[in-house]
Amino acid sequence: MNRFGFLSDGTEIHSICLDNGTVRCEVLTYGALVRSITVADRNGVPTDVALGFDSVEDYVAQDKFIGAVVGRYANRIGGCSFDLNGVNYPLFDNDGGNHLHGGKLGYDRRVWNVVEHDAQHATLSCTSPDGEEGYPGTLEITVTYRLLSDGLQLSYRATTDRDTICNLTNHCYFNLSGHGAGSIEDHSIVINADRYTPTDSGSIPTGELAEVAGTPLDLREETRIGAHIDDDFEQLRMAGGYDHNFVLNGEPGTLRLAATAVSPVSGIAMSVYTDQPGVQFYTGNYLAGCPAGKGGAAYEKRCGFCLETQLFPDTPHHDHFPTCVLRPGEEYVHEMQLRFSVR
Repeated sequence: MNRFGFLSDGTEIHSICLDNGTVRCEVLTYGALVRSITVADRNGVPTDVALGFDSVEDYVAQDKFIGAVVGRYANRIGGCSFDLNGVNYPLFDNDGGNHLHGGKLGYDRRVWNVVEHDAQHATLSCTSPDGEEGYPGTLEITVTYRLLSDGLQLSYRATTDRDTICNLTNHCYFNLSGHGAGSIEDHSIVINADRYTPTDSGSIPTGELAEVAGTPLDLREETRIGAHIDDDFEQLRMAGGYDHNFVLNGEPGTLRLAATAVSPVSGIAMSVYTDQPGVQFYTGNYLAGCPAGKGGAAYEKRCGFCLETQLFPDTPHHDHFPTCVLRPGEEYVHEMQLRFSVR
C-alpha cells in the first residue's frame, strides 16, 4: 500500500496494487475506486483499459464518478424522494430534479478503510450513518477486489440497522484500446437482454419493461457501438447516446454473462458477469469537461463506456421492479466479474 496523495484537509489517500502476472489493478482508498486495470493486448503489449487520473486533486475536481463505488443508491431516483414504511425521505437534488448516485457526498467522495489486502485482493469498508444524504439506517459496507486468472472480481456486502434502500455499483469507464485511445464507437458490444427500461427526458424509468427487438437498443448480437448511437430514436436522442438500463436475461441472484465488449484495435475483449437483474450501459455521452487523464490523456465525449451492474433505476417508485429494500438481519450481496481475453 502506497501513498497516492492528500485531500485538502490533509487526509492521506492510499493506493493498493494487485498483480498476478496476467492482470494488474490499482485501487484507491478515495471512493474505493479502480484507477487502472492492465491486461495484454493481442500482441502481448500491456494495456491499461480503465480511465483514471494522476492526482487526488483531479479525482476531487471531476464529477463523472470515474472508477468509483457509487451509492447508497446507484443511478437515479426520480423527484428526489422515496417512501418507505409510510415515511417520505427527501434526497439531495444533483441531477436536474432527480437524485443521482447517492447525492452530494456519495460513496465516490468517501475515504474508505482498508480492512485487508495482499498481492491479489483488497477489501475496503465504510460506514454510512443513519440520515446521511437523507437515507434511513446505518449501512455497513464492504467491497472486495480480487484478481482472477483472467480478470477481476468485485464483491459488495452491506447490512443495515433500520429498513433502508441499497443499490451499489462500480462506475469504471473502459476503453479497451487503451484508456487514452479516444472514441469507443469502434468497439463492438453484446448485451444479453431482451428488454430494457425506457425513460423520460430526465432519464427516469417510465415503469415499462420494453422489448429491445426492432430498436437500436437490440444489442443481443455483436454490434459496433457507433452503428446506431445517433439514430433518430427518441430514447437515444434524450440521452445523447446509450445510457439505459437493460433487463438481463437469466435468473437474478445467479452469476451469468451480462455483456461482452471488444476493441478492434487491441483485440482485447471484456466479458461482464453479474448476479444483478440489470446493467446500465453508458457511452460517456457527457464525459467531456473533466481534467486530463493519466499521462495527460484527453477524456472527451464517448472516450469511455460503462457497464454498471445493479438494480433498476428508480426502483422505489416501481413496485414491479426487483426490490431494493434492505432490512435488519438481511445482507445486500452483489457479485460482478470482469473477464478479459484477446481476439
